[in-house]
Parts: sequence; C-alpha cells; structure tokens
Amino acid sequence: MASLRLGDTGEAVFDLQQRLALAGYETAEDHYFFGPATEAALKKFQADRGLIADGICGPYSWAALVEADYQLGDRLLYYHLPMMHGDDISDLQQRLGKLGFDVGWVDGIFGFDTQKAVQQFQHNVGIPVDGVVGRITLHTLHRLSKQSAGELTITEVREHERLRQQPCLVEGRKIVVGNIGDLPVIANAVARQLRRSGAKVLSLESSNLSYQAHTSNNWGGDAYIGITSTTRRLDVSYFATSGFKSTGGQALADQCVNALQSLFRETLIITGLKIPILRETRMPAVWCRLGPGAKVVTHAPEIAEALTSAVMNWCFQPVPG
Repeated sequence: MASLRLGDTGEAVFDLQQRLALAGYETAEDHYFFGPATEAALKKFQADRGLIADGICGPYSWAALVEADYQLGDRLLYYHLPMMHGDDISDLQQRLGKLGFDVGWVDGIFGFDTQKAVQQFQHNVGIPVDGVVGRITLHTLHRLSKQSAGELTITEVREHERLRQQPCLVEGRKIVVGNIGDLPVIANAVARQLRRSGAKVLSLESSNLSYQAHTSNNWGGDAYIGITSTTRRLDVSYFATSGFKSTGGQALADQCVNALQSLFRETLIITGLKIPILRETRMPAVWCRLGPGAKVVTHAPEIAEALTSAVMNWCFQPVPG
C-alpha cells in the first residue's frame, strides 16, 4: 500500500483512521480525509510504538497498525513461515523472558528462539510440549508471570554480562557499517578508519533495511552502526520497546551522541526505537540520522571521525559502568 500523508483522501485514509481508532488514537476528523487531526493521531501512535514520528503512514507504520490489532490470547501462536508478528507476541516474549526463558529480542516476531523458549517453558511446567501457545499454555503463563513483574528479561541480563566480559579492544571486532546510499562518503570513511584500527568491517549499502539486518546477523557482527540523512537535526536511536531495551545498543548510542555533541556543541536527541533495522539486528545497533544537509556536507570528515571514535570507545566500554 502506498504511503499516506497530510492532504490525502480516499478509502485507504478511512482504513488508517479506523485502525488508529481501534489502537486508541481517535482522529476526530471527517472520514476519508487525512487532515491535521489524523496526522497528529498518527504521530502520537508512531512515537508510542517506537517509530519515527513523521506523520507519514508508510510500510512500517502500516505494519505496526496491523500488529496492534492482536492481544495475547486472541489467536494461537506458533512458529511457521512467514513468521507471525504482533503485540501479542511481544507480550508473550516479555513474560517468558522475565521468567528466565530466552526468546532473544522482544521484537514481536514468533521466530525459532521464541518457539524454543515456549517449548522449554512447557517442559518446565509439565504441560504438553508442542511449541504452540494455546489455552493451557496461556493460563499457566498468566499465573506464573504475575510473580515476575518489573524484572529484566533473561536476554537483557545475558547481553549485559556477555558484553561486560568480552575483551576491551578494537582489533578483531566485527563491526557492520550500514547506509541506504544517501551518505556514502561518511559511511565509507567510518568503515575505512575502523579497518585501519584493526576492526573487521562489513559495509552494507541498501535501502532494504531488513536485508541489512539479515546480512549482519548471518555475518555474526558484534555491533551495527547505521548512517542516513534527515532534513531535521541529528539524532541517534537504539532498540527499545515497552519492557525491553538493548543495553549494548544504548551504550553505543550514548557514545555516538557524546562524540557528535562535542563536534556541534548542541544537545542531540537519543531515543529508544523499534524501527526494523534496530528490531531485526541481533546485536547492539544504532541508527544515526544526520542533518540538516548543509551542516552534514560541511562537516562530513569530522562526523566520520566522531562516529569512528564512538565505535572504538564502545569497544572499550560496551556497557555502562
């Protein structure tokens, strides 16, 4: 479906307004017209869902609206291809993770790790082990998860410990530098400087961010830094959703912001988002949006040096403290 934005009309706009309303974001506007109220509701939805709040309903926002339709218990959950997506799966993953079953990222995707965690849970509580989240599994999960409210998921704990124990050096670290092709000078300079420092670097240039995430995961990267342009001010994001965040990603984002702030002498924005490139990578990852254009072009060498320094500093201290 094509992107929708302010001023658009038609059935697709009405569908968008209905989905926003079902998710709890009333538009209070004439149906079939994408006006200021619809834009404001969409921006609020995007911000709450960890998406870039630009008021444009593109493929990622459409997908998030579809996922918002599902609550845990609405349907059977199980592993199959294509994999199931939804808020109900995020809820399931958080509950399992807080009980000590490793689902990987709390990404709302029922993948192999989630299936394995469901099977381990079923085995531990003495119910049939089929990897399907049905009535019996849900009843048992609801009962036990009340005891784990507020705790970290096992994935967050293990990520923190793994990063804390790894060698504090740059040499040999596998770093992915990704971009969508709009800032190749900066991305290539970062990759080149990291290689000179002894890191193993995979450079990716593609507008398909799911492809970048899949390739990074298969390569077994230690960290991912994505670079793209924006017409607005600079900002850096890492993977986070309600009840879950990547500690290593947050630490890398902090390093990037600190390095860029010292360059531009201004307060930069750091946010936890659930955009696909951060959601689908299985490693500490950041997405750096650099802008406005004139500032970026003028300071491209310094920006590349700052981001390189940030990655290197993260290699020495990948988690806070």
